[in-house]
Amino acid sequence: MRALGRIVKDIGRNKAMLLMVLPATVWFVFFSYLPMAGMVIAFKEYRYSRDGFLASIIDSKWVGLSNFKFLFSTNDAYIITRNTVLYNLFFIVLGLVIAIVMAIMLAEIANKRLAKVYQTGMFLPYFLSWVIVGYFLYSFLSMDKGALNQMLAWFGIDAMNWYSDPTYWPIIIVVVFLWKSVGYNSVIYLAAIMGIDKSLYEAAMIDGANKWQQIRNVTLPMLTPLMTILTLLAIGKIFYADFGLFYQVPRDSGTLYSVTNVIDTYVYRGLKSTGEIGMSTAAGLYQSLVGFVLVIASNGIVRKFNKDNALF
Repeated sequence: MRALGRIVKDIGRNKAMLLMVLPATVWFVFFSYLPMAGMVIAFKEYRYSRDGFLASIIDSKWVGLSNFKFLFSTNDAYIITRNTVLYNLFFIVLGLVIAIVMAIMLAEIANKRLAKVYQTGMFLPYFLSWVIVGYFLYSFLSMDKGALNQMLAWFGIDAMNWYSDPTYWPIIIVVVFLWKSVGYNSVIYLAAIMGIDKSLYEAAMIDGANKWQQIRNVTLPMLTPLMTILTLLAIGKIFYADFGLFYQVPRDSGTLYSVTNVIDTYVYRGLKSTGEIGMSTAAGLYQSLVGFVLVIASNGIVRKFNKDNALF
């Protein structure tokens, strides 16, 4: 009874805060936790039923792990796994470094109005659809009227059919992703930098620290917890790929599949050709489980070195 009374008192004391998180809690319950019951489709040969969605799940034939063979029994299994993991590793590492560098540069701009202009310009690409980005890139790489091929023609170099040559596409994919996403991440780190106690910099200046030493000994250590948390969350999605980036930007060119085909695009093409929802569900479940294990393992490693920087 005492414990129950204590809980009631805590609820009354934190009523305002609980009301603030209530909408997010309801959203998570309805859109994140309740749909988890649909994971059973990954183990069934899903067929539609006239009696509705639940009846379709119940009446569908149980096939065990057969749907997972769609990912692992094909010759493309190695290619799509390699592409997904390697691209995400580059995205995580380069995205972290560039976002922090840009955030520090923005924080050091004395003219705050000019800093806001730069910040807005960096942040704008994040809101663009991958369809728009794909057409934007096509205007540069088009065989006939692409700006890049016209520039090459000025130097006497023959035009290249960029959408048929996979040589340069790993670099193109990474550059396009960073161009679109780094501005958003840099704003997050910039907000953290703005929250650092100014007295720390003043103490460093009194001790004779130059600007680089202030960044190395004050800014970066203060950003470490945020860097760790965002990196751990990114590791959890290392088996996920941005569908728009790998489908819309290369314009679904078959000759580029060796460097642009990832798990998400492979599953989409398989679903489009076979219509087997169970296979796509199995792929999503596989990605989620691997991501969960990676987050738990990475968080455990972080806890061994610094418990304060861990997620939990």
